[in-house]
Amino acid sequence: MQKLTTHKGQAAFLPLDNIDTDMIIAKQYLKTIKRSGLGKWLFADMRYDAQGKPRPDFILNQKPKASILLAGKNFGCGSSREHAPWSLMDFGLRAVIASGFADIFYSNCFKNGLLPVSLPPEAVEALAARDKDITIDLEAQTVSCDDLCFGFKIEPDNKKTLLEGLDGIARILQQQDAIKAFEERHFAQQPWLRKGS
Repeated sequence: MQKLTTHKGQAAFLPLDNIDTDMIIAKQYLKTIKRSGLGKWLFADMRYDAQGKPRPDFILNQKPKASILLAGKNFGCGSSREHAPWSLMDFGLRAVIASGFADIFYSNCFKNGLLPVSLPPEAVEALAARDKDITIDLEAQTVSCDDLCFGFKIEPDNKKTLLEGLDGIARILQQQDAIKAFEERHFAQQPWLRKGS
């Protein structure tokens, strides 16, 4: 997983509340367990018309190089599909700044290297109004643009996951020595549990 310490990038503002995971990546595109290739179908119903042509008025068609998405309340509600953060990242987004997130989506973001930042609606709107690159400093827990600077909260464990670029398996593997020591103590106390005993 790619580390995220600071990120500066173009922002795209999607001023909607309750953007659910089916809007992010519709069910018909969930036939893969690969994390790549899903960015093409991100917000497909909003990005493309009935003939499959890009809608010129949709923000991600206007800003195809955006790496930060700004949105309203309850982002990522609906089903718990992990394809939602996969599609956002495959498109090229590294962070979503919204006025609130659905719990499962929020958790899935950290597991996949996407930073979800909760800010009050007025802060999101102020950032969107600047229409300039936004800088996110994860270590300092700040979002800034021009003269604006907002702090945000994040659980220390989630912060560490992104700063170190470690997914759940990689973090467990950091504890290999402790796991091996526990197993040795466990089997020493209960030798009949060892295979072949």
